[in-house]
Amino acid sequence: MKNLKLNILAYGMALAGLTACSESFLDVNSITDTTTDNFYKDLVDAEKALIGCYGGWRETTSKGPWPAFYIASQMMSDECFGGGGGSDANCAVLDRFDMSWGPSEVNLYNSLWEYSYLGIYRCNILLQKLDDIDWGDTPDERYRIEGETRVLRALIYFDLVRILGNIPLLTEPSEENVPQADPADVYKVIAEDLLFAANNIPEDAYPKAEADKNDGRITCWAAKALLARVYLYYTGYYGQADLVGVVNQSQVLQGLEDVINSGEFGLVEEFKNLWPAASTTPVGDQEFESTYEGDGNIETVLAQKFNNTTTDWNGNSNNGNRWLTMLGLRSTTHSPYGTGWGQCTVHPKMWNSFDANDTRREASIINLATEGIEYDIADQRDYTGYMNKKYIPLAYADGTNVSGSDFQITQDQDYVVMRYADVLLMAAELGSSKAQDYYNQVRTRAGVSTRTVTKENIMEERFLEFAFEGIRYWDLLRQGVDYAASVINESGVSVVSMGVDTQLTIDGSRISETRGLSRIPDTQIELSDGVLKQNAGW
Repeated sequence: MKNLKLNILAYGMALAGLTACSESFLDVNSITDTTTDNFYKDLVDAEKALIGCYGGWRETTSKGPWPAFYIASQMMSDECFGGGGGSDANCAVLDRFDMSWGPSEVNLYNSLWEYSYLGIYRCNILLQKLDDIDWGDTPDERYRIEGETRVLRALIYFDLVRILGNIPLLTEPSEENVPQADPADVYKVIAEDLLFAANNIPEDAYPKAEADKNDGRITCWAAKALLARVYLYYTGYYGQADLVGVVNQSQVLQGLEDVINSGEFGLVEEFKNLWPAASTTPVGDQEFESTYEGDGNIETVLAQKFNNTTTDWNGNSNNGNRWLTMLGLRSTTHSPYGTGWGQCTVHPKMWNSFDANDTRREASIINLATEGIEYDIADQRDYTGYMNKKYIPLAYADGTNVSGSDFQITQDQDYVVMRYADVLLMAAELGSSKAQDYYNQVRTRAGVSTRTVTKENIMEERFLEFAFEGIRYWDLLRQGVDYAASVINESGVSVVSMGVDTQLTIDGSRISETRGLSRIPDTQIELSDGVLKQNAGW
């Protein structure tokens, strides 16, 4: 497939592009002289190839693509503005859905496209080889490995289909130049992959009690929770009664109840302890006091793992959380908050949306004024006085980057894909008989009084609970594109851009015109010889 070729033979054939990492199960030794013809012999090989698939998923954000899916999700939401510096017109394009801010930015998602399809390729080649592997006396291991691989493929496809809508669908290793698929067909593969994993990954494959060894591994519980997220988005955005005939509401709800009843998960007692920056206080030049619950804590259903090694065994800088650097304080360090590129400045309404007693407000938002932070706004777009606290680089009091010498590629904070709080609120939304209890648990942890559980109150709770976690934009779209457009529309918000007081305006009609979808990279359309078509509104 010409538009998906991407040097796959050179980059991905050996172990489907296995990568190394110094963190838990992602640790592997250097692999050389390995091809698809002499590999995939036994369980050991299959496990290594699976690790390569996890690496492929991580590389959709760690190899340097901008915007990473998380960054795009935040900029397009009503939680954040584009921010960045004077040359970052691409941030304004994303934030305002308007190419006039950067007419040359026609390939914003090209890297995301390339690394996503490389990750999908890795998964497809492992799935294709499963029948060739000698499973010996461990035949059940095949189903675990197949389940994890299929969830990884589903995760990559789910991000792509949400952000671009009309994408090619490949379920086996291929270089064919195929047209974009009907989104329903993509969602069918996603749903079937997640359902397979939910039913076939053993419940005891990765016990929470052993998170120090297996944090980041996909469990049957993660698959069930992700299936609910996909169900809610697909049925809401496309106005369908079920998830392409694969699962219905009652089945999805039962999966969530299974997660809740598993005994594997719970809510961390204090909300701030979910987030490194919110739970950390400097006590010396290079010392912290922290109440952070740690990676793989009881509330984490699934996390995408990163570390602070600058290179893998093949010399590639692909292990760190690169998008985290985008969210750092621009040209400023104020321990525990580290420097970065000042993107995704926080909408002032976010601070005002929380009850004054809601512990999530200070745990989620940096209020530069109340925290006494002097900020250089000379080269900052869309300055509001607020920044995100959940995902931000850490720095010691002496200004040293905590995660490593290169602050751009060594950030190691994991991205929490699914929290137990989300499981509770999705179950409440889907009509659980315990909906009020689930809703109350989330409210009580935040230190606010309970309310009657309703769909409206649940959506408001999601707005507060999951602020700056890359969820809000998709929650808006699944309530209706025009509704999302009306919420994101801005007639004038006071910001400071490049030191100048400015009224920021976002035309919500652009979301209606594009159906909330982003621009297909022009490069991919050209490489396809016109087989790929541009999304409406772009």
